[in-house]
Amino acid sequence: MQASRKKRATTVGLGCLVVAGAVFGYLEVFTKGIDRLPDKPCSGAVDRETAARALPSARSAEERGKLRQDRLEGDFFFACYVRTSGGSLISGEAESRDSSPGGWRDFYAAKGENPVEVSLGDVRALAHPDLAFVYVPCTPPGKKRGEAREAYALTVDAWTVGETRVQGDELRQVLADFAYQLARHTYRAVDCQEARTFPDDLPRLPAA
Repeated sequence: MQASRKKRATTVGLGCLVVAGAVFGYLEVFTKGIDRLPDKPCSGAVDRETAARALPSARSAEERGKLRQDRLEGDFFFACYVRTSGGSLISGEAESRDSSPGGWRDFYAAKGENPVEVSLGDVRALAHPDLAFVYVPCTPPGKKRGEAREAYALTVDAWTVGETRVQGDELRQVLADFAYQLARHTYRAVDCQEARTFPDDLPRLPAA
C-alpha cells in the first residue's frame, strides 16, 4: 500500500513537472517575442517597454527605424515600427512640416472624435482612441525661420494596427508616449537649429 502511494505521488510529481515545463516553454517560446527586441528599437528612437504596453504577447517580434534626410533642402522623414508575429503593430512617422501650431491642431483634431491634448511648453500632443500626434517647432539645417510660410516644425503621427494589449485612455497615452519618444529622437538626429531640452515624459493626457 505504501509503495503504491509513493508511486502515485511520484507520478503526480512528474506530471506537475511536465505541466510546469510545458507552461514555461510556452511562455518562453510563444509570449516573449517583444522582450527579445533591443531595449531601444528603431535605431534607439523609442523604448521597448512603451511598445510592449501597446502590443499583446507573441511568439516573435521585429522592429525597424529608418531616417531619410536632405540637409541641403532641410527635409527629413523618419519611420519606425514594432510588429509582432500575431499581426499587431505600433508605428510612427516623423517628418518636416511648414505648419503653424494652430493649423496643425485643427487638422489633426478633425481626424476623430473627442481628441484630448497636452502641451509641454511649445511641444504639443493630441490623441484619439487609436491615433496620436505630436508637434515640435523645428527649423532644420538648410532652412531659415523667416522662409517658412507658417512655421517650420517636426510632426509625428503614431498609430496601431491589429489587436492591442490596452484600449481607451490607456492606449491613447501609450500612443502619445510613443510619438513623443519618436519626436525627441528625430529632433536630435536631424539637428534642428533651436536649442531644446526634452523632459523624459509628456504630461499625462486627461481622460476623454
